[in-house]
Amino acid sequence: MSDLLVDLSARPWFRQAVKQLGLPLPTPQALRRPKGPRVDRPLEGRVVVAAGAPGGQLTDVLARTLAEAGATPHVVGEALAAPWTAAAEAWSRPVTLHAPDAAPDADLTAHGLVFDATGLRDPAGLRALYDLFHPWLPALGRCGRIIVIGRPAGEADTPAAAAAMAALEGFVRSLAKEIGRKGATAHVVSVGAGAEPRLPALLRFLLSDRAAFLSGQPWRLSATVDAPATTGWTQPLAGQTVLLTGAARGIGAATAELLAAEGAHVICLDRPGDEGPLGAVARAIGGTVLAVDITADDAPEAIVAHLNAHHGGRLDAVIHNAGITRDKTLARMSEAQWDQAVAVNLGAVVDIDAALLAGPLAEGGRIVCLSSVAGIAGNVGQTNYAASKAGLVGYVAALAKAAAERNIAVNAVAPGFIETRLTAAIPAVTREVGRRLSALGQGGLPRDVGELITYLATPHSTGLTGQVIRACGGMFIGA
Repeated sequence: MSDLLVDLSARPWFRQAVKQLGLPLPTPQALRRPKGPRVDRPLEGRVVVAAGAPGGQLTDVLARTLAEAGATPHVVGEALAAPWTAAAEAWSRPVTLHAPDAAPDADLTAHGLVFDATGLRDPAGLRALYDLFHPWLPALGRCGRIIVIGRPAGEADTPAAAAAMAALEGFVRSLAKEIGRKGATAHVVSVGAGAEPRLPALLRFLLSDRAAFLSGQPWRLSATVDAPATTGWTQPLAGQTVLLTGAARGIGAATAELLAAEGAHVICLDRPGDEGPLGAVARAIGGTVLAVDITADDAPEAIVAHLNAHHGGRLDAVIHNAGITRDKTLARMSEAQWDQAVAVNLGAVVDIDAALLAGPLAEGGRIVCLSSVAGIAGNVGQTNYAASKAGLVGYVAALAKAAAERNIAVNAVAPGFIETRLTAAIPAVTREVGRRLSALGQGGLPRDVGELITYLATPHSTGLTGQVIRACGGMFIGA
């Protein structure tokens, strides 16, 4: 379903009328989303402003990453000039230096502001955040990006340094809500010891248009899972087989298309009776149809048998997208409604993964589960749904530790308000409130969730495991 307010807000005359008339209407920015598969230089020609606290440890990584991705770097502070200039020369990117106390040019529009906070040692050092973002925020363009990079507070060598690192998350979550109405987003990336080589892939993703509906999120990079052999930036799933449940519609169908565009062969799984729409999705992407009731006792065996018969007994990633709601207040909820929600959303995931981990899921594979912001936060009439989706959070954290022995990364995605046939069916007033509860002032599209799922399914996401990442536009409720 189309969001009329977002459509109107894309028209300059509407924004001008709202401003001149003083109408109390939000005017959310239409988000900029990519067309086609991944490219080598996703930041081609875009201005990215970079700065850092004294003693920053990731300047070299940032300089190489942004130059290679095609960005036009503007660097605040002459102390950072050498690595940025070297990277700019290597990748033929011009670099512009700015004095720390100089305001940006009035005509400069930045796509991104990136701050290396790894050098912060105490709360007083947090002033460096203000010194950069206070003058430079006005230069951030519509659909811009802000990235703050730190270290895990738990790895700090002093309580004062831990306090400074922990402060970054609160700063970024708040900043994301301040800039959301212009379609801009903000994230904090915590880089654990040994995880520095995993930073470039995440930066490219978060600064690109593929992260349009992700905002206010903490990303924790670790070296828990070994990195695979060098993977190119394009077609990262070439030659891989991915199992996707709930593939017939909505988020599943959008994800199937995105996975296939990155080179994956997608096994499109959905329940018997949905072969029509499921087959249409599979045919469109050159995938395979697998009609299975995932709650059936023999479902795990049926899936493994299919992999053995048609895919050489190998699987590179499984995405647990299938899910249902059976909403009733607990006093009115039937046993069947409770059992169905828990079985589909949680029980089937555990059973299927056990069978896949026993054989088909390859070394270095990926497991992605679909949780939910509403499920984690709780909602009236959704005790069954919330229990199942919160259960996935604990499941992912525990399984990630066990699966790390085989370098398998396990993560969950928690969508917020997404424009699907399910949200289209809820009352108009409730739907409108749900849309405006995000910092971006709008609901997401199925492909927004699919972009995050696809990233987590690729070898590029090696540094992420055991995490729950929200695809919610910076929603004001939830985990």
